[in-house]
Amino acid sequence: MLDVIEDVRNEFKIKLTDKFEEEVISFLNTNGGNIYIGVNDKGDIVGINGNIDLLQRTIKDRIKDNIMPSTLGLYDVIVSEKYNKKYIKVIIARGNERPYYLKGMGMTPDSCFIRVSSSIQSMSNEMINNEFSKRTRNSLKNIVSPKQDLTFSQLKIYYEEKGFSINNNFLKQLNLYTDDGKYNYNAYLLADNNSISIRFGKYDGTNSVNLIENEDFGNCSIIKATKNILNKLEIENKTFTKIEYPERKEIKMYDYIAVREAVVNAIVHNDWSNEYSPKFEIFSDRLVISSNGGIQDNTTKEEFLEGFSLPKNKELMKVFNDLDLVEQMGTGIIRILQSYNKDSFEFFPNFIRVTFPFNENKFKTNTKEIKNNNLTEIQNSIIGLMLDSPTITQETLARLLDVNIRTIQRNIKTLIDVGLIERIGATKKGEWIVRK
Repeated sequence: MLDVIEDVRNEFKIKLTDKFEEEVISFLNTNGGNIYIGVNDKGDIVGINGNIDLLQRTIKDRIKDNIMPSTLGLYDVIVSEKYNKKYIKVIIARGNERPYYLKGMGMTPDSCFIRVSSSIQSMSNEMINNEFSKRTRNSLKNIVSPKQDLTFSQLKIYYEEKGFSINNNFLKQLNLYTDDGKYNYNAYLLADNNSISIRFGKYDGTNSVNLIENEDFGNCSIIKATKNILNKLEIENKTFTKIEYPERKEIKMYDYIAVREAVVNAIVHNDWSNEYSPKFEIFSDRLVISSNGGIQDNTTKEEFLEGFSLPKNKELMKVFNDLDLVEQMGTGIIRILQSYNKDSFEFFPNFIRVTFPFNENKFKTNTKEIKNNNLTEIQNSIIGLMLDSPTITQETLARLLDVNIRTIQRNIKTLIDVGLIERIGATKKGEWIVRK
């Protein structure tokens, strides 16, 4: 038997039930408490049958996914054992964003609950309105960091490199504490070590079936993570080349300035309160950046695309601004739209996705009308490539010009027949001579 009784602070459950979220909400909206699963109404430990690890994950997912506002940092799920029987203790704190309610049902008496004695009770409309009027705006500065033994060496170095003086009030000036003096979630994100995963994926194709590269740039200050992601995408930004006799044209895979703005926006404006991170993915034909959290309330898509949206995380915005990673609010969207159209943005209820098609498509060859010296464009292109690289192979010519090998062979024969090119040497070690 447990050494507590079922009362205003404790609830006993033999198993996980459909009413579990309502019980959690009642504690969040009152003074917090504990839910014991695997314990009967008398406090006897009956234990849990089945996969207890799976049950633990299910509990966490149900709290995280089915209750609003964010419950991040307000609960813990612990597996305990007594008398050789395992049970789960769900510890719930009093929330600071009351009233909490069932996701998808809104703030109504059917969705908002409080704890009264050893049972739950629906909140009246008057109670809901009173709690809502006192609600502190949902902000990372009000969410307690899941770790309190934080260090900020990386962050301080970044600030010192920008000429800032670091004093004893440095962290307080950045609003990295809650009102009761604990590190908040902003501090957790900016700390030297955290458990935030920020992933980069690269695929061999236009879909996510064949993953060829998978890296995690997280678990460190998100300033460092941002810089690492930017460096990676700069390295990946290869140059496409098209040689058309007599000139050579080059273009980058994507506009790095626009991509840089999208990366910073995705990280600064990500809804970190739902415990999900932005994603960065490269496919064979595009770069895709996804951030969690839709457009802010009271902001339209049109306003967002014009740059008229307030930052979700003002404290993070200030840090990124101080370190020259971001400039004025809203200018990032405008800079992206200088190089890409509005269709690059896709809006969903819970995330925003930006897609950057590769510029390689601008170099597709058109052989219909352009001619020089009575030659087709593809024949001029073959000559240009041979001038640039006399040892170039027919296979490479076909790949660069986006045609099949037979097309290359046919056009080479034409150029040889009219005396414009000549092959010198063996098939594998020879080279092309262009006769102007």
